[in-house]
Amino acid sequence: MKTSVLEIWPAIDLRGGQCVRLQQGDYNRETVFNGDPVAVARQWVEAGGEYLHLVDLDGARDGKLVNLEVVRAITKAVSIPCELGGGVRSESDIRTLLDAGLSRVVVGTKALREPEWFREMCHKFPRKIALGIDARSGMVATHGWLETSDVSAVKMARQFEDEPIAALIYTDIATDGMLQGPNLGAMREMAEAVQLPVIASGGVSNAADVAKLTETGVAGVIIGRALYEHKLTLGDALAAARGSPTM
Repeated sequence: MKTSVLEIWPAIDLRGGQCVRLQQGDYNRETVFNGDPVAVARQWVEAGGEYLHLVDLDGARDGKLVNLEVVRAITKAVSIPCELGGGVRSESDIRTLLDAGLSRVVVGTKALREPEWFREMCHKFPRKIALGIDARSGMVATHGWLETSDVSAVKMARQFEDEPIAALIYTDIATDGMLQGPNLGAMREMAEAVQLPVIASGGVSNAADVAKLTETGVAGVIIGRALYEHKLTLGDALAAARGSPTM
């Protein structure tokens, strides 16, 4: 089934309490865009944003929640749904983040390593957990993209598609932060492989990329560097998602 209206999720990647972006998940290729992530969150809301995608980059690497106070400050500052991934490894982490005001929590590495635990969490927190799958050449990457498994992204998604999951966040590492266009083939393949709503991430550089994603069947798209480097405005992204011409 093709989707004509995409959800647009501006990304706020947190590292050391600042708003940053990495290229292809490389912690040594970091750009700091703003020292005040709360101000960034307010900026996206004022520009018409309806959702926010937060990433605790320190947490993804270290396997624990690191930027929790910043997350709390963001959810207090805005009234739109926010999700966060990175470092979620326990039921306590999930409860802590939901109590911090998030609408849903993204779990990736732990879902791959402990699938039965993940299923249990999905039923304890129905529609509050999103499955995060980050892929390098179609294979699942874990631990902040520092390791690549021998499990295919589609295979991992299919084993969970009958669980009460909020969404599948699918990131193509090769295109992430590169501003060279999304991996449309991979996104289409995943959207066609599962019944879950798929949120695409990686590579969006302009409104045309957003328009192309509307033809792949994904339910939404996360956009980061293109917005921060002013290659794309949030207004134009929203217009493209709705099939409207941009100005």
